[in-house]
Amino acid sequence: MHIAIIMDGNGRWAARRGFPRTAGHRQGAEAVNAVVEAAARKGVDILSLYAFSAANWNRPPDEVGALFTLLRRYLLNQTQRCLEQSIRINVIGRRDRLDSKLRQVIQHSECTTAHCTGMLLRIAVDYSSQYSLIEAARSIQLQGNAALDNFTAHLAAVDHSTAPAPSVDLLIRTGGEKRLSDFLLFECAYAELYFTECYWPDFDAHAFDAALQEFARRDRRFGQVASPALAGASHG
Repeated sequence: MHIAIIMDGNGRWAARRGFPRTAGHRQGAEAVNAVVEAAARKGVDILSLYAFSAANWNRPPDEVGALFTLLRRYLLNQTQRCLEQSIRINVIGRRDRLDSKLRQVIQHSECTTAHCTGMLLRIAVDYSSQYSLIEAARSIQLQGNAALDNFTAHLAAVDHSTAPAPSVDLLIRTGGEKRLSDFLLFECAYAELYFTECYWPDFDAHAFDAALQEFARRDRRFGQVASPALAGASHG
């Protein structure tokens, strides 16, 4: 099962408490720990987290710097913990605009956990799905082969994904907004969407379980018609 999460609401969580936005991001990092552990316990195969979008560069420089500092600290502090739980780390997105120290930390985390066989934790940093799709199309243009498996391989290469990720089964967005915000547009073609008013710093293992329970109630037909038995059961 592949679950993707748009972790939204850190700034609003802080503002409601009279804190600076950076305090919300720090608390949001704690929520990441809780949800990663909950997902691993539930047997989730892949967890993709939207940490920093390409559009987030438009935020105040101090906030951008604080976000990257938190990301660097998270990777430094949690890599060993992920290793102990056999969780593999993969940071997806552009890297040409990241500073060298952060790139080194990313490489260290990925190499250290590369042999892990449990859940794959994908962290999207400086990520734009539209950019990735355009770059993948450009890279494949000269080959003249637009087969789906070939395209997904090129998309993975553009994203620095260790392997082409399967389609997203469930996309969760916290913070009350109801949009995809340029996150995994190709991979979310048939994803179930779950929106919650809960701000990300308050999203804990219980909230994650609630999303999984809602997902279990969904009837995923992928364009097909429900079988007569299922249709009858739903009305009776």
